[in-house]
Amino acid sequence: MRNFEFAIIADGIDTNDEALVDRFYEAGCSDALITVIKGNVVLDFTREAESLGQAVASALRDVHRAGARARRIEPDSYVTISDIAERSGLTRQAVSLYASGERGAGDFPRPVLRTTTESPLWDWLSVARWLHKNKRLDDESLVFAELTRDINLHFECVDVEPVRQRAIEELLATV
Repeated sequence: MRNFEFAIIADGIDTNDEALVDRFYEAGCSDALITVIKGNVVLDFTREAESLGQAVASALRDVHRAGARARRIEPDSYVTISDIAERSGLTRQAVSLYASGERGAGDFPRPVLRTTTESPLWDWLSVARWLHKNKRLDDESLVFAELTRDINLHFECVDVEPVRQRAIEELLATV
């Protein structure tokens, strides 16, 4: 068994309820730090499981059992150079050199969003695939990036709770 770290963003539950934390704890989320941010419940998990898929699936079931609706899995898919460095274990300078084309083959993914000219954002899955291809990211980190993207796409596209739950469980069964 290993520990896996991720966050689930959830809603559909009264965030002013004094028993909110107890509700999640009793539903099986005792391994999560629970906070409320902008009306959403954020559960930062350190979940022990045999695989990442099992960890995420069991956490999603526990969140649902508490009466909440999971809306996304994080870490977020849009990343800065600092985020890329932190997730990959590279230095910020190394990532900057890859992004500018001064290091590597010059085929580092291009930013997908630019909030200001100083702060571009990259798609983490594209960057993770590039880093993995260039032996700078391990298999598990790539799988987690893919899994997070797939689950979040299900959350965005399917809005009927039972259908969403089955689709995600089927997806997680393959990991």
